[in-house]
Amino acid sequence: MALSMSKTYSPARVLSVFSLVMINVIAVDSIRTLPMAASFGYGLITLYIIGAIAFFIPTALVTAELATTWPEKGGLYAWVKIAFGHKWGLCVVYLQWIYNVVWYPTILTLIASTIAYLIDESLVHNATFMTTVVLCTFWGCTILNFFGMRISSAVSTFGSILGTLGPMILIIVLCFLWLGRGNAPEVTFTTSSLFPKMNNMSAIAELAFFSQIIFSLLGLEMSSVHALEVNNPRKDYPKALLISAMIILLSLILSSLAIAIVVPQDKLSNLTGIIQAFTLFADEFSLPWLAPLMAGAILIGGVCAVATWIIGPTKGLFAAADDGLLPGYLAKTNRYGVPYAMLLTQGGICSLLTLVYILLPTVEGAYYLLSSMAAQLSLLMYAILFAGAISLRYTQPNKERPFKIPGKNWGIWLFAGMGILISLVVIVLGFVPPTSKVNLGDVVMYEGCLIAGIAVILLPLVFIHKPTAKSKKSV
Repeated sequence: MALSMSKTYSPARVLSVFSLVMINVIAVDSIRTLPMAASFGYGLITLYIIGAIAFFIPTALVTAELATTWPEKGGLYAWVKIAFGHKWGLCVVYLQWIYNVVWYPTILTLIASTIAYLIDESLVHNATFMTTVVLCTFWGCTILNFFGMRISSAVSTFGSILGTLGPMILIIVLCFLWLGRGNAPEVTFTTSSLFPKMNNMSAIAELAFFSQIIFSLLGLEMSSVHALEVNNPRKDYPKALLISAMIILLSLILSSLAIAIVVPQDKLSNLTGIIQAFTLFADEFSLPWLAPLMAGAILIGGVCAVATWIIGPTKGLFAAADDGLLPGYLAKTNRYGVPYAMLLTQGGICSLLTLVYILLPTVEGAYYLLSSMAAQLSLLMYAILFAGAISLRYTQPNKERPFKIPGKNWGIWLFAGMGILISLVVIVLGFVPPTSKVNLGDVVMYEGCLIAGIAVILLPLVFIHKPTAKSKKSV
């Protein structure tokens, strides 16, 4: 008789709390979304607070409860499978995997934009250059992950400190010094400016960017696949989540606001906004080396972010393949325990998605298209995850929960319910094109590509086959 996953899955305890925090920070914290958030000016604080209360905190609480109660192979795949069955488990882990595949070209675009800045800024608008850099970097990160979790963890720690947290902290410090010199901020610090104006359709359309703020808070569940790789999962994992959440929120809010304060709204670029800010700081403080140095750090951070994320979601899908819910070849691993067949498959899909930079009229439009698509797919996944957490409170009421969301069952309804609501709202907002802030090219073509792309990506879910005998025994 087959053993349950929780008994058969015993990975090496190779991660400390610090390492897990760094994995979370590099997975969630990203300078890619800072310019988009900065476009809201002082109002970004309100939007991040809304996102934190309605989505980020519920995600952290739900993840902590599920990961410590069911610290099983596959993370959210295992949780949703227990709640709703194999098909829904495969559905949710497929969404987690595919939204990351769609997301890879967007973070890689940041890398390509940074390289373009170091060589020739005009290359930012060169589709061929951007596509080449994206593909080369992605495949390099994929090969790195063939050598196992120890290397990936080391890359995460290094990248989060030098390539992500470093530039974020520096831009915050420089902003305070810049203001201390008597420079006038580009935002208005008034009570009214804390709230986005909703007095016309154009203003409402700009809330489409709110999907990117929520998207910048995604990823805490990714470390759940590593819950068994810390010394004491039931104690260390919730602790790592709490520390990570505080670092992530503070760094995102303050660094986004720093860009909004320094860079004029009419000149702010979604692709190179953070480099624009460092260039202005370099001019102010007579530090010509600052912008190139930060560009190099951002480049490192972006590569490390991709290297971290490439292996995480594939572990969840690998669990489904190992259960017999996917073709057998996807469950193959190398001597380091890495699902190499799955890494190669996602590499092929990512390579095809990158062609959107050539198909659409503008690089910025293609970048925002992939960003919106990734956000919508991810939030559909989160809606299912939150629903699963509610279901498990009723179907598994006697299961010991080392960490339990307070408030009995109304507590899980409050937090998971908020998560479901905000996810559905942002999915709808994702179809609204923010034409005044992004050069989309042909809006009709943009919307057509967005809708068609999501439809094609969701199509495989229709053909999810029945569990095999192997998967039925693994429950």
